[in-house]
Formats: sequence, C-alpha cells, structure tokens
Amino acid sequence: MSSIDACLEGIAQANRRILAQPLERRRRHIRERTVRVIVPDLVTAFDMRLTVDGLTDVTPRPLDTPAADPQVRVTVSSSDLVDLAQDRLDPAKALFSRRLRVDASLSDLIRMKRLL
Repeated sequence: MSSIDACLEGIAQANRRILAQPLERRRRHIRERTVRVIVPDLVTAFDMRLTVDGLTDVTPRPLDTPAADPQVRVTVSSSDLVDLAQDRLDPAKALFSRRLRVDASLSDLIRMKRLL
C-alpha cells in the first residue's frame, strides 16, 4: 500500500507526462473533464480537472465525503496508481486484469488513449 503523498506524486507524474505533449496535440485530444481517481485501500478519492493545461485542482478527500459526480471515474489501488505513474505497470494489462477500472464515455476513452 502506498501513501496519499505517493499517490499525489503519481498524479503529478501523470500530469508531467500530459504536459510533455505539444500544446497542439493536447488541444486536439483533451476535452475539459472532471476526473475522480478512487483509491479504495486508502479510502480516498482525488478530484481534479483535466484541461489542456494538464491536471488541475487536484484535491484529495475521504471517500465518505459527498461530491458531485465526475465525468471520468478511475478506480485503482494506491500501489497500482504509483506503478502506473512510474511505467512499472502497463495500463492495458491493468485494465484487462481489473486492477484498473475506468468509467468514462467511449469518446473520452479514445481521446485519453491517443494522448497518453
């Protein structure tokens, strides 16, 4: 199990990967979305916005705190979140093995795949 700080660093690492993409590519593939990363083993959710400026307003909160429904929901364990961010876990393998769950529209999934 990883800590909340390690998960925040993993999210920051994913943000750096997004920002490493050319702005024009980000504009083509990113539509502004609210995102929630649910980390059940830490009983925590990380709410944020995905924009052409990357992941913004990243806010951790306890899972039992009410919040508006996001447009994209990701569920992953803390250690898998860190492993994904550090490229030690392949996202496709994580999806197929159910270690990673993404609830989003098909168009959002296609856009995210093209960007990352």
